[in-house]
Amino acid sequence: MSSKMSGTMWNQFFQRWAGNGLSLQGQIRQMLVSAILDGQLPLELPIPSSREMAAQLDVARNTVVIAYQQLVDEGYLVSRERKGYFVNPNILAGRVAPPKTQAEAVGYSPEWSRRFRFRPTLQRNIRKRADWQRFPYPFVYGQFDAGLFPTADWRECCMKTLSVLEIGEWAQDMILRDDDSLVQQIRTRVLPRRGVWADDDEIVITVGTQQALYLLADLLVSTDTPVGMENPGYPDARNIFSSRSERIVDLKVDEGGLVVDAALGGCDYVYVTPSHQCPTTVTMPLERREALLRMADEADFILIEDDYESENRTEGEAIPALKSLDRSGRVIYIGSLSKTLAPGVRLGYVVGPAEVIRELRGARRLNLRHPTAYMQRVFALFLSLGHYDALLRRLSHAHQERARALAAALAARLPELRPVPISGGSSCWVEGPTWLDAEALALAAEPHGVLIEPGNVFFSASTPTRNCLRLGFSAIATERIEEGVERLAIALRELAPRG
Repeated sequence: MSSKMSGTMWNQFFQRWAGNGLSLQGQIRQMLVSAILDGQLPLELPIPSSREMAAQLDVARNTVVIAYQQLVDEGYLVSRERKGYFVNPNILAGRVAPPKTQAEAVGYSPEWSRRFRFRPTLQRNIRKRADWQRFPYPFVYGQFDAGLFPTADWRECCMKTLSVLEIGEWAQDMILRDDDSLVQQIRTRVLPRRGVWADDDEIVITVGTQQALYLLADLLVSTDTPVGMENPGYPDARNIFSSRSERIVDLKVDEGGLVVDAALGGCDYVYVTPSHQCPTTVTMPLERREALLRMADEADFILIEDDYESENRTEGEAIPALKSLDRSGRVIYIGSLSKTLAPGVRLGYVVGPAEVIRELRGARRLNLRHPTAYMQRVFALFLSLGHYDALLRRLSHAHQERARALAAALAARLPELRPVPISGGSSCWVEGPTWLDAEALALAAEPHGVLIEPGNVFFSASTPTRNCLRLGFSAIATERIEEGVERLAIALRELAPRG
């Protein structure tokens, strides 16, 4: 840039940083740092004076003065007496200048398609809109309600973890280790609720359930390993294991969850969600859990238990986790810490035999070393101060209320749909009439402000089922549910066959 930016240009540039949650001083700093590092400000010309900039941005002059001084202190600007503020030329030293013209291509571009081991983008995935929060009736699963987020408690834990003493603990490269305090909290506070007891060397922290499954697939599964998957079941688990193995075995699901039958005997590993089956939400009875464990012993296969939404049960007593009933070390247990709090936090864990956990740590080191130590320490403090348990109680009450509202609204407004009774969790699995295409319904509902999740992605490609859908209620307030269902009913009527 060879000349000064005009006042209008500065104002337009400033608008890019508006509404990002920072103070005005912070927004001005971001604007200037971006302009400096992008080479948009000439070195030989001063930037506008604090008075000029304040007038152009319609902010107090003192706000600009403080922002300028902070940038001087950090080496982005230099102040020259009677001349003003200039970009510090040293801040750009050592940077490679961008090419002025694109170099002429030499040779042939790689044919990447033949180099890929597999194509993740071609897998069938759950699709979630990034702008779901702008919809008034988001029946989406796995998102959080900002009104229920424990902002003050979480901020308290974040600030305490930023103390000088704490920084000395989490800022180091932990290589293979996890935060000791988080492992202890999981071992003594989280797992006992599910009847699971483990030593420190039997627990490893992961970046959510996804990474736990990916590491297990990396460690245990080869191209000819038979892996049993619930059908319908969790698409990401199916995609992860099918990216390793060519022998995915579809396993039946009924009103008691995974069916224990002869098909299990041909598997080396079986992925199962017994607490709230994904996506039907049904709970596996104790008798079937015991039968599943007996068969695992007899047929020599390993169970990978995803204790999906176990902490949120609305009916009856909680049934112990499969892992708590395991006497042979045949269950590898996966749990999530962040799904309840906020999915963006991305923290989970695996519990298994020490030998398995040791190798998972080694695989994790190759993958990303360890989950951010700062977040581990924050969550450990969040657990130790009782905030997590208090949040579970609040969420349980809210979800029970929403589940009742959703069940009543479906019965009154959409009697042609057949929902699975909600016994816990934060979603409802629904079967529609045979003519229904749930993907078409999802598209038809969006103009009415309603988001739903088509259910076909939960079934294997060889058993397509198009008339099922999932309605999540973790992100929608109770008072919006009835109207949301009424609008969904309007969309359904638009698609219904005539005559």
